[in-house]
Amino acid sequence: MRKLLTLACSLAALLLVACGEAPQEKKAEEAAPAAPAQAEAKSYINGIDANFPPFAFVDESGKPSGFDVDSVNWIAEKMGFKVTHQPIDWDGIIPALLSNKIDFIASGMSITEERAQKVNFSMPYWIIKQVFVTKADAALSLDDMLKGKKTLGVQRGTSEAEWLKEKAAAEGWNFELRYYDSAPLAVEDVVNGRIDAAAMDDAPAKDATAKKPVKILGTFGMKEEEFGYATRKEDAELLAKLNEGLKLLMADPYWEELQVKYGLK
Repeated sequence: MRKLLTLACSLAALLLVACGEAPQEKKAEEAAPAAPAQAEAKSYINGIDANFPPFAFVDESGKPSGFDVDSVNWIAEKMGFKVTHQPIDWDGIIPALLSNKIDFIASGMSITEERAQKVNFSMPYWIIKQVFVTKADAALSLDDMLKGKKTLGVQRGTSEAEWLKEKAAAEGWNFELRYYDSAPLAVEDVVNGRIDAAAMDDAPAKDATAKKPVKILGTFGMKEEEFGYATRKEDAELLAKLNEGLKLLMADPYWEELQVKYGLK
């Protein structure tokens, strides 16, 4: 009988211990803080000209590429955001930005007063000048192009297109302007003899001379311009990210590597 009583007391003690431990474990679990969920990186869409080598273009595999595309990819990784690159017709790229179809423009865009009334620009990252491109064997001078009743191709929506139109009216220059969706398309018509020359930025002109039987005739009077990234006026946070990213990139050895990769140096 004594043994049975002792055994009963032992079992009761065990039950009390077990019952006492369960609530403590539950309280400990409730007190433990949940692991914080990692904030998802913001995602932005960069609008690009699909045919503006070496700054932006779509390669043979259909992938956006170029100096600006690689630059923005590097900046996105450093600044902690995601980016995709959306080809847009150049003459509609600012309207696409203002209507929220894209978030910014990093695609060889010249900083001009007219554009700055609609968008904000980042710090400048490249200086360019405008040139005429002619067939490699053409015997033409700059004076011939401006006053000799020649046909001149230019990409619509560009600063050089507007400058040439206004300057021709003011100076009485005698040439016909023909508008194209891209500078390379104008170069194709130069090669095929449909127009006498194409007006374009010097970097894509240099790219064209490496691929086509054309040459750079020379500059035609426009002032040098600077490239910048464009954002909507209200997107101060994004503009700050792009500016900080550009500063980091331009101080990094990768900046020089990109210039060599895309024939800019």
